[in-house]
Formats: sequence, C-alpha cells, structure tokens
Amino acid sequence: MANTKSAKKAARVAVRRTVINSARRSQIRSAIKKVETAVKKGDVKAANEALKAAKPYIQRGVTKGVLKKNTAARKISRLNAAVKKIAVKK
Repeated sequence: MANTKSAKKAARVAVRRTVINSARRSQIRSAIKKVETAVKKGDVKAANEALKAAKPYIQRGVTKGVLKKNTAARKISRLNAAVKKIAVKK
C-alpha cells in the first residue's frame, strides 16, 4: 500500500484514469464493431457512416494514450480497406 501522500494521490488518480480509459476503449471497440457489422451485411452507406464515426474515436484513443499510434493506423487502414472492398463489389 502507498505510504506517502503523493503515492496515495497517484493511486487514486490511477483508479480514476482506469475507469475513464476502459470506457474509452469500450467506445472504440463498439465503433469498430459497427463498421464490421455493416461490412458483413454489405451495406456500403452504413459502413461509410460507421467508419466516419469510428475514425475520431480511434484517433482520440491515441492522443489519450489508450492506443498506440501504429495500432490505430492499422485498425483504420483495415476498416477502410474492408469498406472499399464492399463498395467495389456493388
């Protein structure tokens, strides 16, 4: 257990940040699933809209330290490719 005043505060802050980060991670995952679901259904319009909505969540995750930069870039790239693939099929 933390002994000093600053260590106790750091422990409290860590608990608060954990809650916030887990919520942000959940939002990112949900946004990604919406895109993947739309792609699976083959709905180009819904997939484009979901991708447009998901990008800011993923990019914000990088600035907040929830995701690494390359991980976010890879996720966005793969989602983009999936959406383009169904758009070409139609």
